Amino acid sequence: MKILETERLLLRRLVAGDAAFILELLNEPAFLENIGDRGARTLADARRYIARGPVASYRRFGFGLYLVELKDSAAPIGICGLLKRESLDDVDIGFAFLQRYWSRGYARESAAAVLHYGWTKLRLPRIVAITKPTNQASIALLEKLGLRFEKIIALPDHGGENRLFAASAPRS
Repeated sequence: MKILETERLLLRRLVAGDAAFILELLNEPAFLENIGDRGARTLADARRYIARGPVASYRRFGFGLYLVELKDSAAPIGICGLLKRESLDDVDIGFAFLQRYWSRGYARESAAAVLHYGWTKLRLPRIVAITKPTNQASIALLEKLGLRFEKIIALPDHGGENRLFAASAPRS
């Protein structure tokens, strides 16, 4: 089910058939270092991750992490979407891409579309993001998207200190 479309990308809901891609993404060194080990070592683990994470979020909140694929080839390149964590008051934006697709503007393109969707379709008044203090690429992207650093926080599911960035919905 397509959720968003940009000039070069399609964002759609994750399904069990995306398990091979998710297994690869969750085990990339940069994902493990910057986001954390989700314990996915097999296709069955990846299917469980999809079911218990994104699919459960779609059912509970109406949004979640979406698969990002190239429009011209339908190749999956990453995930981007909105998450509602019990440990945060606000909805947060999350993204991760296969390293071979970095530095091409895909994260910015998809995250900008997700922010717009969150503010206009979901009517969220504020969206936050969390990142490790050492993840300079994500920090730079969040700042380009208009999110501003607010504070250092510790989240139980995100290991150690994290930087919290936030942006309020644009006034219409």
